[in-house]
Amino acid sequence: MSDSESENKQRDKAIARNEAQREAVSSLRVSSWAIGAALIAGLVVFAIVWVWLRR
Repeated sequence: MSDSESENKQRDKAIARNEAQREAVSSLRVSSWAIGAALIAGLVVFAIVWVWLRR
C-alpha cells in the first residue's frame, strides 16, 4: 500500500469515529427531549385526573 492510501484510510477511520461520536451525542440529546416531553405530558394527565377525581 502506498503512503497516500494509508493516510486516506487513517483519515477515513478518524472521520468515522468523529461521526459515530456526533451521532451518539445527537441520539442522547433526542432521547433527553423525548423523556422530558413524556414527563411533562404525564404530569399534565396526572393533574387533569387528580382535579377530575377531587371535584
